Amino acid sequence: MNARIIREGIYAVGVQDWSRRLFDSLIPLPDGTSYNSYLIQASEKTAVIDTVDPAYVHEFMDNLQQIEKLDYIITLHSEQDHSGSIPMLLERFPRALVICSPKAKDLLVEHLLLDPAVIRTVEDGEIISLGDKSLRFVHTPWVHWPETMVAYMKEERILFSCDFLGSHSASSELYDNDDPAVMEAAKRYYSEIMMPFRSAIRGNLKKVRELEIELVAPSHGPIWNHPEKIIAAYEDWVSDRVENKVVIPYITMHGSTGKMVDYLSKELIRRGVKVELFDLSVTDIGKLAMALVDAATIVIASPTVHVGPHPMVAYAAILANAIKPKARYAAVIGSYGWATKLVDNILGMVPNLKVEVLGAVICKGEAKAATKQELSDLAAMIAKKHRKL
Repeated sequence: MNARIIREGIYAVGVQDWSRRLFDSLIPLPDGTSYNSYLIQASEKTAVIDTVDPAYVHEFMDNLQQIEKLDYIITLHSEQDHSGSIPMLLERFPRALVICSPKAKDLLVEHLLLDPAVIRTVEDGEIISLGDKSLRFVHTPWVHWPETMVAYMKEERILFSCDFLGSHSASSELYDNDDPAVMEAAKRYYSEIMMPFRSAIRGNLKKVRELEIELVAPSHGPIWNHPEKIIAAYEDWVSDRVENKVVIPYITMHGSTGKMVDYLSKELIRRGVKVELFDLSVTDIGKLAMALVDAATIVIASPTVHVGPHPMVAYAAILANAIKPKARYAAVIGSYGWATKLVDNILGMVPNLKVEVLGAVICKGEAKAATKQELSDLAAMIAKKHRKL
């Protein structure tokens, strides 16, 4: 069995996907990812927590080749990178029961065509004994699907956290080992996947805080052997705290919008405001998402393309609307050649942002003295707003 021991009778049997660079055909994966699966061999029962992406089912089965019996296949989440190998695992262990939350049962039947008779649902707080080890299931809805849950092993103080507290990264290291790169991957993961569900995560973090935890074993990324760091980070990310920071996603076609961005940035910096610029023609969109986690203000900058925003700016606006950052303020700047509906179009793309719109600075062609004064005034307004935070 190609497995790595975590504690006596508890093994990591998942796989590393070193070469994957895009998740859900949307999310950049600069460091690959892992599909974590955990094998528990207790005194009476044997269980597997989560499976792997079906593309890696053969490697996964090799990791389990010496297992003679399997009582439970526990799926904490119904997406295929967690549950997709369940049908193949059931072919090998036809007497195994699939354990999931009540809301997950229908999803497993619909997505994987499982026979409902092989599925047993567990209620929030329900405990399944494996003999000398047990698993308590805690429902964590909307982290990040409605049916997600986590599993807690009191005997070893291990939280099997599913996507919650995870990170997309492939690594030969089993544990986080206080590596800053793992925390950065976790922030990227939060910003791209979890951020729209801040209010739900707050409630689920309170459930986690009630548990004594020595290890957090997520479904992606290394195991956290410094669990307080990731739990505290999540508490900060989902809080209402924002930084004295302006994020400016932008595109420039003939240079005029780029010059406006440069001028505004210098005016903000001169007033003590941190600025992060993202040229959308070359930006890793995940880096932009991470910057939006704690930014106080978003300034969207675009030239006009057929009276509307540049398509890459429109994409960034739609992304921001989807991930719902906690920014307090927003503004639009840009340029046009002959006519524009830039401001109305961009603001119409971000209805989910609960922000105070500080205005817009739009100019025809190159920014002239009057436009530069407007940009200076906008910088002054942003700095004043940030001082009140």
